[in-house]
Amino acid sequence: MTIYYSLTFFLLAAEMGTFCLIVLPLPHTVKKRVFSFLSTSPFVAKIAYALKISFIFVGILFFDALQRMFRVTAEAELAKSGQQGVSDVRTETNLAARKFYSQRNVYLTGFTLFLSLVLTRTFSIILDLIQAQDELLKHNGELDSSKELEKLRKKADESDTLKRDLEKAHRDLETLKSQALSQAAEYDRLSDDYNKASGSSPRSKSD
Repeated sequence: MTIYYSLTFFLLAAEMGTFCLIVLPLPHTVKKRVFSFLSTSPFVAKIAYALKISFIFVGILFFDALQRMFRVTAEAELAKSGQQGVSDVRTETNLAARKFYSQRNVYLTGFTLFLSLVLTRTFSIILDLIQAQDELLKHNGELDSSKELEKLRKKADESDTLKRDLEKAHRDLETLKSQALSQAAEYDRLSDDYNKASGSSPRSKSD
């Protein structure tokens, strides 16, 4: 394997490791800090820029490997059909090895490019998910605050109702007192009138 395909293999392994790390079931707080750092760090941005350039070269390698695979496959088909008169075992083995290596290079570069797209999309989806969870937590907090406010309002309404009931009871008590005083005064007046009519001494109000 040449040096650039070896580097492509290491890049693919790094992508696989990164994908496993970002899909780990971490707590929301930890995941938010990690992804906030990855999305805002200048150092990570420089690494991402370098990786984008490297993926351009991987794309060039992919198309080159694809052309070689088609060419080697065509040569192998010609060799099998006997159009070139090739019957040597060594030549057939060489063609089979070239076909294998060309297919390996196509799969290696193709999976590297595909996994880069998957990583980019997964990263953006997780960021959107974190933002949605933050908004949900904020909304739940607002709902809790509104519920607490509603409870306080209900308690205030109940307090106002009790206050009105107490005021009404106080007014009723004052009314009863005034009625009792009026009845007592009327009773004293009637007693005095009765005593005067019967010739007895009038009762004092102090009695």
